[in-house]
Amino acid sequence: MRRMIAVVAAVLAITMGLVLVFGRGAIGERAFQSALDNNVGVDQSAKLGDGLHAYVCGSGSPMPDADRAGPCIAVLAGNQAFIFDSGSGSVRKLMRMGFPVQKLQAEFLTHLHSDHIDGLGEALLQAWVGGHRNTPLPVYGPPGTDKVVAGFNAAYQIDSTYRVAHHGPKVVQPGGFGGVAQIIALADGADSQVVYDKDGVRITVIRVNHAPISPAYGYRIDYKGRAIAISGDTVYAPSFVLAAKGADLMFHEALNKSMIAALGKKLAERGQASNAQIMTDIQNYHASPEDAARAAKEAGVNTLVLYHLVPPLPSTLIEPLFLGQASSIFGGTLLVGKDGMIISLPAGGKAVNVTSAW
Repeated sequence: MRRMIAVVAAVLAITMGLVLVFGRGAIGERAFQSALDNNVGVDQSAKLGDGLHAYVCGSGSPMPDADRAGPCIAVLAGNQAFIFDSGSGSVRKLMRMGFPVQKLQAEFLTHLHSDHIDGLGEALLQAWVGGHRNTPLPVYGPPGTDKVVAGFNAAYQIDSTYRVAHHGPKVVQPGGFGGVAQIIALADGADSQVVYDKDGVRITVIRVNHAPISPAYGYRIDYKGRAIAISGDTVYAPSFVLAAKGADLMFHEALNKSMIAALGKKLAERGQASNAQIMTDIQNYHASPEDAARAAKEAGVNTLVLYHLVPPLPSTLIEPLFLGQASSIFGGTLLVGKDGMIISLPAGGKAVNVTSAW
């Protein structure tokens, strides 16, 4: 009996092996065709329905992270789409998530640190070519944004001529190339003001504290009774808490100071004094997970998502250490941000739905 079972198992194994060897082409062709039918040219955002939808296109920081792109949160509000910061690699994540770039209205920058703008050139390119724009994309940000946008326009200008020459001006419209800066300058003493108000979507800029980088901004997006608040880089900031009051969803940056101090100590032990000093310096202008939890609690938000994570978290096993006491401070839903997250706030309700694009 055992011999018979062994023979049957061997025959099945050989059969499966033959199927895999000689059937791989057919299997691969069917998989490719299925991907074409289900994804290419399909507006993946249509299934989300009306409401506010946040795409986590970059939950990382300047530190190397194989799984997280640089800081980026994109928001779809009805038929209008926006990107808040474009860290390195974030635009490719965003395109993979099925973000409707053809609905993109503007980019908003929180501040001009390199890790928040080093993917801007690619964002402008995708907005132009993928979004079939015939006018430059508005890029809102603090003073100096005009220099940043002009720099990317100059860097990509030669490339733009190649694309028009190759595809033709009907497919790639020359007038849509690049960006146009929209400087946000808050009046002295003002902590917030509305900077975009169109077809039911209102975006408010918020002064935050990332000194010595000044000004630095957070944002609030309101649409059909739902609201999202995005901190940008900041320590605990009462101005942000006030402006975020009653929001359904808060994205807040987070740096675990004890973990960064341990990194600095190890770098010093290994003779890297300058890098060790940087680990000390960065602790004084970022919020801890506990600071973020306090902000979310005081603002009365439903859900808090931590992003711009410092240091990188290569395993979920490290997340409890990173969070520290944050969970005991904030009683709502607390999530560690991951690239690919889509968080939906359906219009006219209170639900907060969290899914992943992959």
